[in-house]
Amino acid sequence: MSEAEQVQASAPEAAAILDALNATDSNVTEALNTTAKFVATTEGTALAYGSLVFMALLPIFFGAIRSVSCSKSKELGENDNDSGYRNASDMPETITGRDAARFPIIASCTLFGLYLFFKVFSQEYINLLLSVYFFGLGVLALSHTMSPLMSRVFPDSFPNRQYQLLFTQGSGESKEEIINYEFDTKNLACLLISSVVGVWYLLKKHWIANNLFGLAFALNGVELLHLNNVSTGCILLGGLFVYDVFWVFGTNVMVTVAKSFEAPIKLVFPQDLLEKGLEASNFAMLGLGDIVIPGIFIALLLRFDVSLKKNSRTYFYSSFLAYIFGLGLTIFVMHTFKHAQPALLYLVPACVGFPVIVALLKGELTDMFRYDESPAEEEPGKEDSSESEKKDQ
Repeated sequence: MSEAEQVQASAPEAAAILDALNATDSNVTEALNTTAKFVATTEGTALAYGSLVFMALLPIFFGAIRSVSCSKSKELGENDNDSGYRNASDMPETITGRDAARFPIIASCTLFGLYLFFKVFSQEYINLLLSVYFFGLGVLALSHTMSPLMSRVFPDSFPNRQYQLLFTQGSGESKEEIINYEFDTKNLACLLISSVVGVWYLLKKHWIANNLFGLAFALNGVELLHLNNVSTGCILLGGLFVYDVFWVFGTNVMVTVAKSFEAPIKLVFPQDLLEKGLEASNFAMLGLGDIVIPGIFIALLLRFDVSLKKNSRTYFYSSFLAYIFGLGLTIFVMHTFKHAQPALLYLVPACVGFPVIVALLKGELTDMFRYDESPAEEEPGKEDSSESEKKDQ
């Protein structure tokens, strides 16, 4: 978590997006306040941190629910030899144990690389490139987030036409699809609204526009990044636990990057909102890495609950409450000791420990660690038989 800072509020491969989310952790921002003169009121501080906690819970809760639908579509595709998705971009990215073990190293390299970039090149031009990059990603992420809502808003009588964007390479038998994207009128409406938010963000860097993009990134991350099992989740969270503590307490690298990096990879809320309204500029903030990383583990536990077929969500709710506890503890310790705190230092033990204790008490610990979502590999015999069936047809 973070303290207020005197800066203006200013998701490609899923792993790369998650790197970016984690590279500028919000837990270092108290160090940025050494020159700040603004002293937040008790009401302003409570409102800011309460709002941040509430905003952090939204993408975890709804992203976890949507990840269940993604998982069911994936299983349907595996069983029916079809993708189960209209577009490849809607498919979840599965994180394996190897990916989880490598991720803290990749995230560290990304963080240090950004640090060197800001030291060597002009901060203004780097942030301009980042703004354009995240504008494109943000528009797509927000459009994907809004799509289910639009399906409910538009009446059944609405003329919803289907479209297809298709780019191919070559001709005849050597023709290869480069882009094959299907969409409809409702998707276009989502894209239009998202583009308006994107232009608002580019021009004004307003904190509300930043939060809309940030919430969209976080929800898409929790929905589409799937851990294949609980062991992988423990490896990922454990590795990033060490990563977070080292880069916050061991060096000033994260402080420098967080101070220089202007992109919607954090949620912000002004502590002086009561005094200045929507034009407030003294922000408390929470990095998206502190939402997405525990969030994908919580989403995995919800899918485990569903797999038990007991009409219960014990592990999801226990881990969800653990996240609230860990985030609250981070804020408490930070204000008690007046020092920046790495949120994963408290979130990881809480989000892993609570469900493990519940599983021990229910005698389901072995079942929990045996649960696996790894993609099923087709047997060679099945592939040959399917090919022969196609030929016969």
